Amino acid sequence: MKAYHLNGHAGAGRLMRTDLIKPEPAGGEVRIRVEAASLNYRDLLILDRAGDGGFDGRVPLSDGAGIVDAVGSDVVQWRPGDRVAASFFRDWISGPFKASYVPSALGGNTMDGMLAEYVVLPATALVSVPEHLSAVEAATLPCAAVTAWHGLITRGGMGKADTLLVQGTGGVALFGLQFAAALGARAIVISSSDDKLARARAMGASILINYRDTPDWDAAVMKATDGQGATHVLELGGPGTYDRSLRSVASGGKIVQIGVLTGFGPKPDLARLQWENADIIGVTVGSAEHFTAMNRFLTEHSIHPIVDRVYDFDEAPEAFAHLRSGSHFGKIVVTL
Repeated sequence: MKAYHLNGHAGAGRLMRTDLIKPEPAGGEVRIRVEAASLNYRDLLILDRAGDGGFDGRVPLSDGAGIVDAVGSDVVQWRPGDRVAASFFRDWISGPFKASYVPSALGGNTMDGMLAEYVVLPATALVSVPEHLSAVEAATLPCAAVTAWHGLITRGGMGKADTLLVQGTGGVALFGLQFAAALGARAIVISSSDDKLARARAMGASILINYRDTPDWDAAVMKATDGQGATHVLELGGPGTYDRSLRSVASGGKIVQIGVLTGFGPKPDLARLQWENADIIGVTVGSAEHFTAMNRFLTEHSIHPIVDRVYDFDEAPEAFAHLRSGSHFGKIVVTL
């Protein structure tokens, strides 16, 4: 079967086309014929570290969707022809997160990912694809969508009366915006692109801030909300944005901490968090149970993921380059 793997070269990562033996499912396992896989910022970090121990030779990408091709013994919940997507953490099925689940993240340093023609996974690590979604759309869900759902809905409790602040227009950001719009919540979007802000408005954002024109965007958020701030902040930037997020959160609000886009740098001053009785919710994706609940919501509200660009399998390196450029609006997908 055709696949890609990471090849460490002089400390930098390269994607290499390769041919692998088609895997066979054992007891309790399912083989998926992958139709599409999508990229996340995490995949760039891993590509750049491909020369480090553990990543070299791994099949990349955590996110993918396809068709059940074969099932092992004792598998009763799936049969050939079923449309499925893989959960980000193979072993996190339900319940609270455990540190022991970390090594089961697909496309990481201990687990191959989805950029291959066929993938074998435990039957418990799969979820049904919503009927209204294509394989390309379903492939965007496992990391970005589940992250936004877990942080904002499951743990953040976002509802109609809330105000969401979204940073940028990448995958997690736009899923958060779509969830807010479906719930009837007010949404604030910051971006450096007026064109992207216009597209965000069409998706339901009501307050738009260009942070290049308005570097003090936290002050603009407070002004636009009559000094109240955002009840939910989808913190995607990291150290470069965190202090402004702290100054943007409403009293009793929640900062859903996800991002490291600006790198790992100085720690923010958390004093305001205490005085505003606000919370930080640390989120790393979610469980298969979260995924299934989110899919019900997507179906109920007929939500379609925003796909920026679709690449053929042979163009996978170009897909990574496009993600690195930061010019995308929504998700980048590779089809097989």
